[in-house]
Amino acid sequence: MTPVLNVHSSILGQPWRWRGLAADARDPGFAPDDLVTQLLLTRGCPREELEAHRAPSIREFMPDPSIFRDMDRAAKRIADAVQQGENVTIFGDYDVDGATSAALLIRLLRDLGLSPDAYIPDRLMEGYGPSGEALVRLKQAGADLIVTVDCGAMAFDAMAEAKAAGAEVIVVDHHKCASQLPEAVALVNPNRLDEEEGRAHGHLAAVGVAWLLGAALVRTLRTRGWFAQRPEPRLLDLLDLVALGTVADVAALRGLNRAFVAQGLKVMGQRRNIGMNELIEASRLTRAPTATDLGFALGPRINAGGRVGKSDLGVRLLTTNDADEARAIANELDRLNEERRAIEAEVQQAAEALPADGAVAVVAARGWHPGVIGIVAGRLKEKLGRPAIVIAIGEDGIGKGSGRSIAGVDLGAAILAAREAGLLIAGGGHAMAAGVTIAEDQIAAFAAFLDAKLAEGVERAAGERALLLDAVLAPGGVSPDLVTAMDAGGPYGMGWPAPRVAAGPVRMIKCDVVGNGHVRAIVAGEDGRSIKCVAFRAADTPLGLALLGAPRDRRLWIAGRAKIDDWGARPAAEIHLEDAAWAD
Repeated sequence: MTPVLNVHSSILGQPWRWRGLAADARDPGFAPDDLVTQLLLTRGCPREELEAHRAPSIREFMPDPSIFRDMDRAAKRIADAVQQGENVTIFGDYDVDGATSAALLIRLLRDLGLSPDAYIPDRLMEGYGPSGEALVRLKQAGADLIVTVDCGAMAFDAMAEAKAAGAEVIVVDHHKCASQLPEAVALVNPNRLDEEEGRAHGHLAAVGVAWLLGAALVRTLRTRGWFAQRPEPRLLDLLDLVALGTVADVAALRGLNRAFVAQGLKVMGQRRNIGMNELIEASRLTRAPTATDLGFALGPRINAGGRVGKSDLGVRLLTTNDADEARAIANELDRLNEERRAIEAEVQQAAEALPADGAVAVVAARGWHPGVIGIVAGRLKEKLGRPAIVIAIGEDGIGKGSGRSIAGVDLGAAILAAREAGLLIAGGGHAMAAGVTIAEDQIAAFAAFLDAKLAEGVERAAGERALLLDAVLAPGGVSPDLVTAMDAGGPYGMGWPAPRVAAGPVRMIKCDVVGNGHVRAIVAGEDGRSIKCVAFRAADTPLGLALLGAPRDRRLWIAGRAKIDDWGARPAAEIHLEDAAWAD
């Protein structure tokens, strides 16, 4: 029997609504195929594309790389470098997208016979993106060609300086561009304002763009007969890198990105990349990684090196063929990730204590570690339900800021507008994340600018905020079989949200705080069947406090993501709570 959801008020003050389809079109007793159909349709999949989305493949979603501006020019120049045995340096950003993009091109160029170098700028000493000084230095050190990945789209001064020194630079990026572009041999970016067909793929992470460049490069070399006497590289073997970078950069899992992640997870499960394998081991995963693991286990460890001053560790790990070296680097990244957690907790506590009025929460202080401000901005955004920017001010009075946005509010475009208005030294990004460099005395004006520009959009997004549900069921219906069936509609992530269920009515059996402020509860339905629930980092939130104080005789509805708990003797299902509501 299907329970009737009767929520009078949510503890977090938000309405609960069905996602997409009407409530009478749903039935928790769906056969798995019917449930997958429901999940696909409610995430925007056209009915005529259902079969393609059930098992997303590269063949089904792959565009012709030539539709992107400068793609053929970039492929031809790199093909020349391959055939002439030139010295190529890959200049990558220090985050996961940058590290995986750099690793992908390095591994591909090695397979093509080159010995490319990698250059990852130090986050703390050099900041984001290519500097003219670094590019010129690479040219002087013997680089015939420099390829920047996940950066460079707004590096006007750096590219002009590099060109004056005779350096040839190709830019591979996905961040928002201005109307004019930096001077480069080629600039491949689906978010160029002069893109036509390519802009349909503007949701790609840089690593996805790099993989398409790899496809164009291999095709160019094939037409030149380069593989007549040598094997052709298997681009599909590099999809584990694409999957990791795509998920970790919170790129929307639509179209080609879904195929990248779905197929990349299969490659990752084969453990062919020695460094990736050791990263999985260091993350203490005992099963094949999922998309969630990429974002919450593997990605943070790759990021940890760049955040605390060892920016090249991620690329070194993902490109090494030495198992001992890979194990040592993976263990070091695991250690640095723990160090990062401690630093992050301190900055987060300080940031949350500051006033953050306005449509965008802008907080700033001296002494904050700039390597964790992006994570803290994300936490602040989640807590406040609006965009947040966290700025670490250096001793020289210059602030480095990182921002995170909410669905429907394009933070990257607002940052570019603030830069054009003269409020920033530098800045850029995409809709959901952006970075800034700003003088301390401009922070107040910058916050006011964002408030004026984004207030309407933030208010609209807040008004549309609701907890969207895919199924409502009794606690006994939350089973491993249900989770497995729902997983078949994945991979899930940004733009393709994981299914959410409501269960109840239930009564609280047990509730306590575990770990780092997590609230763990055991609840039971009217038939006596119980289920475990966890609300992460919720001990001091309205949700956590309500759960901890819930009377044993009062009934609740609970809502969240159904997951597999595989810690016990046999797998069981649990709910990762996002909200609750009193049932009476």
